[in-house]
Amino acid sequence: MTITVHEVSHGVVAYYRGDDTAKRLGRLTLNPLKHIDPIWTVVFPVALFFLGLPPIGMAKPVPVNFLNLKNPRQDMILVAVAGPISNILLACLLVIFYKMSGMQVLLFCIYFNVGLAVFNFLPIPPLDGSRVLMGLLPTEIAEKIWKIEYLGVVIVFVLFWFGYLQKLVIPGINFFCQLYDVPKIIY
Repeated sequence: MTITVHEVSHGVVAYYRGDDTAKRLGRLTLNPLKHIDPIWTVVFPVALFFLGLPPIGMAKPVPVNFLNLKNPRQDMILVAVAGPISNILLACLLVIFYKMSGMQVLLFCIYFNVGLAVFNFLPIPPLDGSRVLMGLLPTEIAEKIWKIEYLGVVIVFVLFWFGYLQKLVIPGINFFCQLYDVPKIIY
């Protein structure tokens, strides 16, 4: 559900800023089946699990045609931050339920939502943080980042494999936990 809300949030903001691509393709739905990518959502996490690695994956990104947006550079930033902000808002809601119930599974859900937000804010293409960066940088530099987007997945895997990704994400999770007075991740 977390990843579904994240992706739908991108599509909803894009729709309100002028791009109806996700709506036309039936992707503005909380039905998780519409957001499953056979490789990244199923095969890859299962393979990692059997290799003894943390089973990470991703949903099928909601399509956005930035050229349809009312103000493409500014709206690209709004569309990009919508996903991570939705995860932070979900985490805040989960904090309330965790404090009321003490259920440990909710703590894991908090970590997951905040971790997803922090991860997506990294300025590595094609993550949301790179879209924010491209919206802020001069067009010439933004276009150069856009051209190397295909390398982003490799960069993320290298950071993950050598443990740097965790060193970037876990402090963000712990900052949130400290802010909302819930137990931090010990690593």
